[in-house]
Amino acid sequence: MSLRVLGIDPGLTRCGIGIVDVSANRSATLVHVGVIATPPDLPLEQRLLAIALGITDALDRFSPAAVGLERMFAQHNLRTVMGTAQASGVALQVAAARGLAVGLHTPSEVKAAITGYGAADKRQVGTMVAKVLGLAEIPRPADAADALAIALCHAWKGPALVVAGGALTPAQQAWHDAEKRARA
Repeated sequence: MSLRVLGIDPGLTRCGIGIVDVSANRSATLVHVGVIATPPDLPLEQRLLAIALGITDALDRFSPAAVGLERMFAQHNLRTVMGTAQASGVALQVAAARGLAVGLHTPSEVKAAITGYGAADKRQVGTMVAKVLGLAEIPRPADAADALAIALCHAWKGPALVVAGGALTPAQQAWHDAEKRARA
């Protein structure tokens, strides 16, 4: 049994999308990776439509059962934050229209899940994504590798990936227990 997950690294200029199949033993296989690119001179509504259509196409072609999305984080560049927020809103709406729940993951969560270190740099994340998926090289651009990292994080962290009998994998149980302790 495996879980197909769509990971989205939202951005207005480049929105990374990565789809993986993850088995109950946490092994993963690349299904698709790409970037939805929109030119800065295109009107905003057309850029957002292109992102929506790109995500919709990925959902239609690959039928993922789950969606992971990078959660907004504080940044000093208001223009970048706005574009990322708008692309995130589009992704959330497209997933909701399909009845898919979306897991939101912070960049440090994703980095920790992939590399074991929440402050890893982009090269470290890309290297581990390539290693986990058995790829000869790091997916390019970085938005594509980040989207795959988000998909892997979502599959490994979430309760959607279960072993036979409906139990969480040992890694998922440990994560679940740690989150429960942190909330208490």
